[in-house]
Amino acid sequence: MTRKKNELWEWVKALAIAVILAATIRYFLFAPIVVDGLSMMPTLHNEDRMIVNKIGYKIGDPKRFDIVVFHATEEKDYIKRVIGLPGDHIEYKEDTLYINGQAYEEPYLEQYKSEVVDGPLTDPFVLEEVPEGHIFVMGDNRRQSKDSRHIGPVPLEEVLGKTNMIYWPLSDIGIIK
Repeated sequence: MTRKKNELWEWVKALAIAVILAATIRYFLFAPIVVDGLSMMPTLHNEDRMIVNKIGYKIGDPKRFDIVVFHATEEKDYIKRVIGLPGDHIEYKEDTLYINGQAYEEPYLEQYKSEVVDGPLTDPFVLEEVPEGHIFVMGDNRRQSKDSRHIGPVPLEEVLGKTNMIYWPLSDIGIIK
């Protein structure tokens, strides 16, 4: 009887440790997320499943063109690409991105730009300055994205982390840029 009791106790301890370890990893280090919508096409597809790295921005800051996940509302997280960093002047004209007066190439948009026949992919706009403690984000599918052009710059404290790994579906598995 004592042997069965000890074995049961060992199983309970092992299960408790596994649950605590899994919860710690998910809450503090990495979390799964499902892409909801078409705003990041063609880079990400609706219902792609990804891993969010939550620790990267605890020890560093977002970099330009990172793909980040952030709290857009209390109920909804968004996935977008970082375009502007604190202090940046952002301008779009003639379908070209200018940051602090310098033109930047966006190779992830080439497919969509080649398909557009009725005007620019990205409508012209100017943002005088990304506020301190914020980032300016945009979806890759510029005509179908609710992003910083609509919701404003994103506070850094709302950023959950960086994502660049698709794990499902198997046909899309891999690292994205």
